[in-house]
Amino acid sequence: MGLTLGAIVLNVPDTTAAATFWSQALGFTSRADNPDFLVPPAGASTRLHLDSTDRTHLDLWVTPDTTVAAEVARLESLGAHLVEDWTYPPDADFTVMQAPDGTVFCLIEP
Repeated sequence: MGLTLGAIVLNVPDTTAAATFWSQALGFTSRADNPDFLVPPAGASTRLHLDSTDRTHLDLWVTPDTTVAAEVARLESLGAHLVEDWTYPPDADFTVMQAPDGTVFCLIEP
């Protein structure tokens, strides 16, 4: 295989504010030569989920050493908030949040 997923491109209204939030939320760092390009910590991998009915968004897996509630609180302290009017299926393993710039993302339970 000659290809790997190099990046997920996320359309945001303000790249500086989004870089601040996402780097703090995910532990990524901005590249010195291009601060709009965030680099993951060593060993991190990214998956690509294709879905014909859902909007473009990030799915963030909650690591086993924490809880969804703890991550919701941490992300809220960074300016994110829960999307209160989301309709969840009965067996939902995810929580929908919104970044300060309005970008929707999901926290996935381990």
